[in-house]
Amino acid sequence: MRRNGPLALIFHTIFVIVMVAPILVVCLVAFTPEGYLSLPTNGFSLRWFRTIANYPEFIHAFWVSLGLGALSSFVALLFAVPAALAIARYRFRGRDALAALFLSPLMIPHVVLGIAFLRFFTSAGMGGSFAALIIAHVIIVFPFALRLTLAAAIGMDLSVEMAAVSLGAGGWTLFRRVTLPLILPGVISGWALAFIQSFDDLTMTVFLAAPGTETLPVRMFLYIQDNIDPLVTSVSACVIAITMTALILLDRFYGLDRVLAGKGDTGR
Repeated sequence: MRRNGPLALIFHTIFVIVMVAPILVVCLVAFTPEGYLSLPTNGFSLRWFRTIANYPEFIHAFWVSLGLGALSSFVALLFAVPAALAIARYRFRGRDALAALFLSPLMIPHVVLGIAFLRFFTSAGMGGSFAALIIAHVIIVFPFALRLTLAAAIGMDLSVEMAAVSLGAGGWTLFRRVTLPLILPGVISGWALAFIQSFDDLTMTVFLAAPGTETLPVRMFLYIQDNIDPLVTSVSACVIAITMTALILLDRFYGLDRVLAGKGDTGR
């Protein structure tokens, strides 16, 4: 096995620093006792974490983002799984065009999508509703769910399904007991990536959110327009802590290698 040379190690080190440094700075600023953005040079304080309790709109926006991300990702998977199986297994006229159509939201800027959705939902009488947010988010996260599910479906061994059919397995039993377990790493990965994309989206959501349906990124964006204090950094630090905890639990009970690379159980 070839080892990385000095240049590769330097590049990797710089890359890690560039990626991690902003996160560390945000977390450090969250502990400042000052009333402005600054590193905690005079000691650490939980002042701005306690301040979050005085702004229930941030807590409400977090739950809206959590519910929106989970629901839109689940609905996207309901469409992504059959679409991926059809594209992976069958050759039919318009197959490539259909796949390109499913992935087209990736090629359209979210600002354009936001304006288009705003115009459409306003005309349909759904402007500012949670249902409109779900529909819009399903459309933008569907390509992420499709790509990873499709990768798992393409790599699936069809002989296992043929063996199940030869033993008398019906369509639903075949899918539930054979097909779904085989593509499950791709399905879980697709849901996770779609959830992250939905939870983190601001550019499109800011056009559709209304009071009561504001997501956390939108609420933070609106807050920093009128305020310059470390409250947003404390909210960001809490989200980072929750994310790291979720990843640790996921790795402990399921395995990040299975989620990110689709590997099977290796004795865990």
